[in-house]
Amino acid sequence: MKIVIAPDSFKGSASSSDIAQWIESGIHSVIPDCETVMIAIGDGGEGSLDAVLLAGFTAHSVEVSGPVGNRVTAHFAIKGETAFIEMAQASGLWQLPGGEKDALNATSFGTGQLILAALDKGAKKIILAIGGTATTDAGAGALQALGAKLTDASGNEVAPGGAALSECTKVDISSLDSRLAGVSFSLASDVTNPLLGELGAARNFSPQKGATPEDIETLELSLTHFASVVGGQYASAPGAGAAGGFGFMAYSFLNAQAQSGIDLILDLVDFDSQIAGADVIITGEGRFDSQSVHGKAPWGILQRAEKLSIPTYLVCGDADDQHGSNFQEIFTLTSLEPDIDFCIKNPAPLVTQLGAQIAVRFSEK
Repeated sequence: MKIVIAPDSFKGSASSSDIAQWIESGIHSVIPDCETVMIAIGDGGEGSLDAVLLAGFTAHSVEVSGPVGNRVTAHFAIKGETAFIEMAQASGLWQLPGGEKDALNATSFGTGQLILAALDKGAKKIILAIGGTATTDAGAGALQALGAKLTDASGNEVAPGGAALSECTKVDISSLDSRLAGVSFSLASDVTNPLLGELGAARNFSPQKGATPEDIETLELSLTHFASVVGGQYASAPGAGAAGGFGFMAYSFLNAQAQSGIDLILDLVDFDSQIAGADVIITGEGRFDSQSVHGKAPWGILQRAEKLSIPTYLVCGDADDQHGSNFQEIFTLTSLEPDIDFCIKNPAPLVTQLGAQIAVRFSEK
C-alpha cells in the first residue's frame, strides 16, 4: 500500500514537515509495512519555501530590512535560473520585533532586497510567494529597493509605509535595476482581491496587521492616491490587493503574472508524478473552512487526487466540514481535545493519534 502524506503547515503551530512526520508515525503504528511518501506543501504563503527546498531548490540567505526597518536574515531558494522568494521571509508578520504590529509604517523594502539578491544569483524567473505580510504599502517599499524614486511635492523621498503614500506625487523608475527587464515574475497567491474598496488591501486585510478603524481609512486614502499617481488599470485587477497591495506594484512595474499558489507549488514539487500509484492521500491545514475551497493547499491537492480517483483524507485543527464533502473523511484535533489553545501548543500527540485513526479507517475498507 502506498500512502502519500502532503499537509500544509498548521499556521502558528507546526510546519508541514512536522505534521507529515506525525501522521506517518501514527500510520506506521497501525500498518508498519506500508509505503509512505511525505511531501511538504505550501499554497504560496508561509511554509512554501520549505516545500520547494525539499524539491531540489538550494537555500541562500541575505541580511535585509525587516518590515519596520529592523535587520533580519531572510532566505530564498534557487534552482537553475529560477528563484523562489517567500515575501514573509523579509516582510512577514513573524519578522516584527516582539510581534508589535505597525500597519501604517510597515514596508516591503526587504522583499525588494531579496529580489536583488536573486538577480545577483543569475535568476531569470522569479516566483514570488506573497502571503503572511505585515505590510500595506502597495509594494512601494520593494519598488524603492529596486531603484525607483518615490518623491513628494518638494522632491523628497517619501517615508516608508502605506500611510506615507498620500504624500507621493511622482514615481520615477528611470533608475530601476536594468536586470529586471530580462526577468519573468510569477505571483504565487490565493488572493484575488483588488487593491481598493471593501474587498481591497486596506479594508479587508490591514486589520490583521494591526490597523485600527482610523488606520484603515488612512491606508485606503493613501493607496487610492498612490494608485492615481501610478495610473493604469491594475488597481482593480484580481490579486492587486494581495500582500498589502504588493500585487498592484508587481503588475504595474514587474509585468508579473498571477498563478494559483497551490498549483504552482504542486508543479514545482512534481506532485502529480509523486502521487502516481498511490492508494491514499492525506492532506491537512490548521483550519478548514469556506476560505479553504478558494485556492488553499488541501483543496488544490484534492482536485489533483480526484482526477486520479485517489481517496483523500483531511487532517486539521478544526473544520467547518460542510465545505469538505469531497474528502473521504475529515479528522480534527478538536475531536480529540476541545481546547483549541491546547491543540495549537501540543499538536504532535494529537496528529499522531489521528494518523493512526485514519490508518484503521482505510485498512478496514
